[in-house]
Amino acid sequence: MLFFPFSARGQTTPTPPKPDSAPTTAQDSSTDHPAVLVGAGDIAGCKAIAGAQATAKLLDQIPGTVFAAGDLAYEKGSTQDFADCYGTTWGRFKDRTRPALGNHEYGSPTAAGYFAYWGKQAGPAPGGYYSYELGTWHVVVLNTNCEAQGLGGCAAGSPQETWLKEDLSEHKGECIVAYGHHALFSSGVFKSHAVHPELRSLWDDLYAAHADLMLVGHEHSYERFAPQDADGHLDPTNGIREIVVGTGGRSHDPLGFGIANSEVVNIDTFGVIKVTLYRDHYTWEFIPEEGKTFRDSGSAACHNQAPREANILPAAN
Repeated sequence: MLFFPFSARGQTTPTPPKPDSAPTTAQDSSTDHPAVLVGAGDIAGCKAIAGAQATAKLLDQIPGTVFAAGDLAYEKGSTQDFADCYGTTWGRFKDRTRPALGNHEYGSPTAAGYFAYWGKQAGPAPGGYYSYELGTWHVVVLNTNCEAQGLGGCAAGSPQETWLKEDLSEHKGECIVAYGHHALFSSGVFKSHAVHPELRSLWDDLYAAHADLMLVGHEHSYERFAPQDADGHLDPTNGIREIVVGTGGRSHDPLGFGIANSEVVNIDTFGVIKVTLYRDHYTWEFIPEEGKTFRDSGSAACHNQAPREANILPAAN
């Protein structure tokens, strides 16, 4: 028997943002020009293309940088899969997309179809991890396929972890958002699929740098967590908010009991998450496919700007 926490399946009422995470009108009316990061993971399979077509229609209406959080072209991430499935849906946003590798991209041991399709946008092979600037924010794109050929794992001292630590040290004081395919935290039924403790060293580095947000997929559902550290301890002040948004269109996965710090879930709605990045805070909004009603939205201060902005945030109740 499966259990769907919080409220009725597919009709979850979003949890209001905590008082410490709600920017005031003064912040929203500032003169800084926000950037938009919008996307999802688990996107296009030719055997069930309607979901990817529906989410692509949403992106038609949303300007900004598109993130594609892995499992982009089912079933094997081949050159043909990218051309026929991803290319005919989300492919029309290719020029403004910054992708991440999912496990289905490794239908070929070296993710050859993925690197061929994206070229320089994929980041250096074989690792496929990279970072970029978006507005006033630093964006980190991780390869969470820790056993992938040529990656060298994700543990402390691995090539990716060493790169990440150095990259973050070069962007001290910036607001940080990261994305990849697999989740460290998830209420997915099958824990070997849903939860990936091998990512903890990468999370430790992000937490030490006061990263704000981690966007992932892999579970074909939506789940938002409260800010927490890499060990799952609630940390409203410095914690990373993970949002699982495996809602790009491929299929839906059930969820089990809600694990600690899970706030909002949905298992039957394709859609994209729109993250608006301001100088000192960010907002998020889950936008559903046409005909569905589930939504989730909120806002939070950027950790690396929070001390300067703390005096204008509302007091706790």
